[in-house]
Amino acid sequence: MELSFADLPNEAVVALRIAIIILVFFVISKLGRRLIDTLLDPERVSGGLSDRRVNTLRGLARSLLKYSIYFIGGVMILEELGVPTTSILAGAGILGLAVGFGAQNLVRDVITGFFILFEDQFAVGDYVTVSGVTGYVDEMGLRVTKIRSWTGEIHIIPNGKIEQVTNYARYGSGVLFEVTVPYEEDLDQVISVINETCHKMAQEIPDPVIEEPRALGVVDLSDKGATIQVFGLVKPMEHWGYTRELRKRLKAEFERVGIEITYPHHVIIKKQGGGESGDAL
Repeated sequence: MELSFADLPNEAVVALRIAIIILVFFVISKLGRRLIDTLLDPERVSGGLSDRRVNTLRGLARSLLKYSIYFIGGVMILEELGVPTTSILAGAGILGLAVGFGAQNLVRDVITGFFILFEDQFAVGDYVTVSGVTGYVDEMGLRVTKIRSWTGEIHIIPNGKIEQVTNYARYGSGVLFEVTVPYEEDLDQVISVINETCHKMAQEIPDPVIEEPRALGVVDLSDKGATIQVFGLVKPMEHWGYTRELRKRLKAEFERVGIEITYPHHVIIKKQGGGESGDAL
């Protein structure tokens, strides 16, 4: 006995058609994402685009695909349910005014996202501060940007809320710290040791160095001692590790040549009666 669509109840036919629509668009979504990942593979794309731009374009293409599938699939499902989508779309001019007020934020998010990409303000993989949140750009879509902080939290920020961007990952990151030594030390010797250590490290680890770190000079004379500032420039986001290693090497070199780094001293004064009082110097 053969069974055709005509033999099925109308509700079952509608449910089956909706299921087919969902399945077809699910397959289109999977194939579309795979095609986007293939076409926008950083190893395959040429033309002067950096990896971060390619990754950003890939995220935006995925967003466009997702929203297009949602819209077209939603319209087709509504038609199967008997909703007059043609008249709704034809009356969009009348309905648009009411919908427009509710969709202002959505439109602003999309337009802002477009200009962020067009002006290359930041891209996937950049380390930025936006809307008071600092971290790596994990994903960038038409409507929202996802920022991953160094502790792992994901912050989802509507693009329309992004008014100011600080991008730390473009032209280099600064190696900046200070060293305080007692006034008894020979400052010329201290500066010489710092510069020699910086130069030696730059020769041993040359890859991230853009501008070799060096002692800028004495920047403060306080009750703790003389403060010498050190500054250099390395590749974006390499400054944390480079600074930690340079501090470690400076301490070892200071110990080797006998230069003391300022730290709190405590002097204990004993009274004749056997009591003790302590003064911090």
